[in-house]
Amino acid sequence: MSLNKIEKAQGIRVRSTQDLAAGVFMMLLAGLALVLSSDLPIGTLRQLGPGMLPKSFAVICAGLGALLVISSLRFDGEQLSGWSWRGVIFVLGAACVFGLCIRGFEFGPIRVPALGLALAGPLVILISGLAADDFRPKELVIFAVVMSTACALLFKYALSLPIPLAPWLLGI
Repeated sequence: MSLNKIEKAQGIRVRSTQDLAAGVFMMLLAGLALVLSSDLPIGTLRQLGPGMLPKSFAVICAGLGALLVISSLRFDGEQLSGWSWRGVIFVLGAACVFGLCIRGFEFGPIRVPALGLALAGPLVILISGLAADDFRPKELVIFAVVMSTACALLFKYALSLPIPLAPWLLGI
């Protein structure tokens, strides 16, 4: 019996559970985006409405997810394995710390002053750098200083965005 006949006899089977899971997740995410943006008007191609971008991205995401699901049935790939929660916790935690510290916040007795981009930028890079397995403190500090300087030059001065730079020191 030839290989093609054997494969036809087996029917449809999942060859890459990782691609299948990623495709299903993308389609669910696209469905959620479509539901949440359902009340936004799309507009026309001449005058785009606020719903055009999220709905377009949701349709593209759903299409790519469907392609992943189809490829998981056709081509061999990796099997779904466990993930490292360390990266998820540190990267999402760093984003939350950045959002809370850039302009400061008060929550009951807890008060954090506005740190601005000068301190919140390196802080987010240092915290998210802890997610890596090959963590090197010296390199991470250098990277944090260089990236924060580049972000300050880009966002504050080149793009003139109203991001506080160092309100605790310079008042800007």
